[in-house]
Amino acid sequence: MENSGNRRQGLNVKLISKTADGELVSALAAKLCYSASDIDGLLEKISGQEQSDFIHKIVSMGHHSVLEHLNFTFGVEGVSRALTHQLVRHRIASYSQKSQRYVKHGNEFEYITPHTVAENPELLAEYEKAMAEIGKAYDALLKAGVPAEDARYVLPNACETKIIITMNARELLHYFSIRCCERAQWEIREMSFEMLKLCRKEAPSIFGDAGPGCVRGACPEGQFTCGKAKEIRKKFTDIKNFL
Repeated sequence: MENSGNRRQGLNVKLISKTADGELVSALAAKLCYSASDIDGLLEKISGQEQSDFIHKIVSMGHHSVLEHLNFTFGVEGVSRALTHQLVRHRIASYSQKSQRYVKHGNEFEYITPHTVAENPELLAEYEKAMAEIGKAYDALLKAGVPAEDARYVLPNACETKIIITMNARELLHYFSIRCCERAQWEIREMSFEMLKLCRKEAPSIFGDAGPGCVRGACPEGQFTCGKAKEIRKKFTDIKNFL
């Protein structure tokens, strides 16, 4: 991933954990809905390729409630507070974020620089100057005895942060349909694509067709479409992008 920030490490997304046998549990839950068999009988019927094929079938049918049994937990760093303010709007999830109350930043705080600023030398100089002034103000407040929880008020949305995210597979499908879209803000879109790559590797039967709405049919954005549906479909169906 291209580092479009300044004085910070690049975007780093790691899959920390996922529900053990989560796909099996999801397949079992779906089978239970349509079968008179008992649990032991269902377990005997679900194995290997049958499980993957069945999960893919229920995903394509839209029977997504059974996917709520499967959770994924990601560790993310090298992102801005502007991103996490958007992220936490997705309420069916759990978040733990680096605190600006208990973790002091100092005058060398790390921040994210948008591509549109980084690509223009004059704008970049102004941007970095503003960040330096904010750092000085923050440091001065701390030295004057202002608590970190109050000094943080001067810190910008650009401030780098780290966050742990847990979502179930059903919510992730919805999340990817919105945040992998070209109309999503660039930073959360880049992070979401990295998350999807990890999910597709771990559970291709669930996430094989995941991505923005135009991957599975007509663009749902109407008059706000980016107009690049063909290119986007290729990006999300090209297996090389997910290796």
